[in-house]
Amino acid sequence: MGTPKKRWLFKEEPSHYSFDRLQEEGRTVWTGIKNNLALKYLRTVEKGDLVMFYHTGEEKRIVGIMRATSGAYQDPGEEDERFAVVDLEPVKKLRRPVTLAEMRADQRFRGFDLLRMSRLSVMPVPELIWNEILKLGS
Repeated sequence: MGTPKKRWLFKEEPSHYSFDRLQEEGRTVWTGIKNNLALKYLRTVEKGDLVMFYHTGEEKRIVGIMRATSGAYQDPGEEDERFAVVDLEPVKKLRRPVTLAEMRADQRFRGFDLLRMSRLSVMPVPELIWNEILKLGS
């Protein structure tokens, strides 16, 4: 049995790029990450890793699951080699989005980076938290 893939959460303003748009297009290149910690995490994404798509702004909720179809590589639109991108495809839309307010109200999510570092746009998701979000979203 292979090593389990890592699990992530990526954030985006739905008016800029939404999960519905990803489903329509079938794939995307995740660009525009500038925060150093978010870049550190993004550079460790590997092909096959699963990613939760979080709509920021007014929505503040996890709406779908994506899969990395590539590992991280240098952003071709940037000269600075520290900027990276990842190719993604949609896996599924959650039946019921899981809101930030729900997670804040639930002790099982204590310590989750999403609740502690609200500005971070790329973060790991621990397996237990991943599984709880999937249960809430089904």
